[in-house]
Amino acid sequence: MAHVAEWKKEEVLELKGLIDKYDVVGIVDLLNIPAKQLQEMRRNLKDKAVIRMSKKNLIDLALEDCNASKNNIVDLSGHMDGQVAIIATEMNPFKLYKILEDSKTSAPAKPGTIAPEDIVVPAGDTGFEPGPFLGELQQVGIPAKIDKGKIVVQKDTVVVEAGEAVPKDVAATLSRLDINPMEVGIDLKAVYEDEAVYTSDLLAIDEEQTMADLQGAIRSAFNLSINAAIPTDETISSIITLAYTRAINVGVEAAILTSETSGPIIGLAQAKMLAIASAVADKAGAIDDELAEKLSNVAVAAAPVVEEVEEEEVEEEEEEEEVSEETAAAGLGALFG
Repeated sequence: MAHVAEWKKEEVLELKGLIDKYDVVGIVDLLNIPAKQLQEMRRNLKDKAVIRMSKKNLIDLALEDCNASKNNIVDLSGHMDGQVAIIATEMNPFKLYKILEDSKTSAPAKPGTIAPEDIVVPAGDTGFEPGPFLGELQQVGIPAKIDKGKIVVQKDTVVVEAGEAVPKDVAATLSRLDINPMEVGIDLKAVYEDEAVYTSDLLAIDEEQTMADLQGAIRSAFNLSINAAIPTDETISSIITLAYTRAINVGVEAAILTSETSGPIIGLAQAKMLAIASAVADKAGAIDDELAEKLSNVAVAAAPVVEEVEEEEVEEEEEEEEVSEETAAAGLGALFG
């Protein structure tokens, strides 16, 4: 049996202690991060997360040892690509991912590095005066010319496609143009919480779209609660108002006299009477002078009344929409505290 170095045993024990201590444990890739920037990132994460670099096989052993107490955590072993390290925290995985993504910075392209996406040199003034640099641009495939005493790139040009290595001459040209196409930062590969492993693609969410979806869901739930008469603290007032309005409408249509319905019933009866009178007004002697005068007054006032009613309806719709948005905001507040 091969002898196992004592330091390796101690390292596995320390890694195991770190994994057992925190509820959220992840695997990160620190490849190509300059030492100075890594130190700065660690300082920014102080009191939020702990990063521990180690050998992949030792991390594997620590994860296996912890799998009994943290079911499925050994699945993190399948995400150890690059220069790996363990990150441990009490933050939820989504917050951890966002903090790490926000801490990433742009960096120059070094020769041989793989472009994460197409590297584009934009059209426009380079700021350089006519000279040898014009030839350098043209040599790497960038169309350039002299315009108004400056070297100008004629059109947006892809100099390195996504997934390709950056050539040495292109890297030098990009550096002179102050184009930093690379992104440097701690890359979260996967994270464990409550027996589940989340990969980075699951943690990358569109916050604006998610908030919009939540607001839409809250509005739909609010309207469903009202229309289905399911009382809650947020909807009971609107349910009572809707029920009252419907009861008044039934009372008016059925001509059931109450203190609330008498006015609308009389108004409806008068409107029907005027409609009938208008239909027979052309016949001689069908209506008296008093009724004819009322019909004349109604005709004169009809247009302004219609316009006013339409305007009121628009205002009511705007008020209803505003209430809906306030309700949505209140619902979100309840969700997120």
